[in-house]
Amino acid sequence: MAQHTLDPAGTTRRVRRAPGSTPAAPPRGAARAPRTLRPRTLLIAAVAWLLAALFLMPYAEMVITALRPAEELRDATYLPSSFEWANFVGVWRESHLGANLRVTLLVAAGSTLLVLLVAIPAAYYTARMKFRGRKLFLLLVLITQMFQPTSLLVGLYREFYQLDMLNSVWTLILCNAAFNLAFAIWILTAYFASIPEALEESAMIDGLGRGGALLRITLPLAMPGVVTAMIFTFIAAWNEFVMGLTLSTVPESQPLTVGINSFIGNYTVQWNYLFAGSVIAIVPVVILFALIERKVVSGLTAGSVK
Repeated sequence: MAQHTLDPAGTTRRVRRAPGSTPAAPPRGAARAPRTLRPRTLLIAAVAWLLAALFLMPYAEMVITALRPAEELRDATYLPSSFEWANFVGVWRESHLGANLRVTLLVAAGSTLLVLLVAIPAAYYTARMKFRGRKLFLLLVLITQMFQPTSLLVGLYREFYQLDMLNSVWTLILCNAAFNLAFAIWILTAYFASIPEALEESAMIDGLGRGGALLRITLPLAMPGVVTAMIFTFIAAWNEFVMGLTLSTVPESQPLTVGINSFIGNYTVQWNYLFAGSVIAIVPVVILFALIERKVVSGLTAGSVK
């Protein structure tokens, strides 16, 4: 194939190019043709922005109400005349929100850690070992998801009362971990089963044991599943309300969901404090998502190549 080029003298000459070779890249600084957007692309982008706005509207309303002065809570205007930042200071001083937030952080983090420590080896063994009753075990794990904590509250309360473990953070950690363990095992079993066992066999031929192959080869590849189980467990423990209300009767030992509920009285509701506490409650979850999002993609390929 041939292409025409312009030499310094201004004359055009033909330059032969080998078949299959790619044409030379345009010189740096050369003007590029403007990129045209198709109508379909514009329509999809507009719909995506519209859906994002619809999902963000309740959160915007929550923030605006949290900053609204108390005398303007019943006004029909969308924006208040002034933003009352003192609501966040008042909700922190006039309630046990600081202690409730600390309890929720400990419960959510402790439950997530306990679930991962138990679910990872259990799911790995279930995915790799073809033992008798394996399908029945997975079925029982799935059936346990049908039981709601509310149906077991009386028994749990009596048991922890006899053990003198009411109003304890460890009680909430154990309960939340127990109710989220089955879901984590089910998810991680599917992820471990999708990873070729030949990768572990190659690692063990090179001198790694079963545990080393799990930690250095299989677990990095299954990181998306681990992150998924961690997120669901953390959010479930963070948003749990019924067990925290039943097993913790002292205001300082109650989780954040129960502490926020204290702003709802028999005759009045402190809407500004209620929404200010809700804004404080969602901040750690947003930070968690921002930190973990980067690790999801990196876990897809980590450990596959030595």
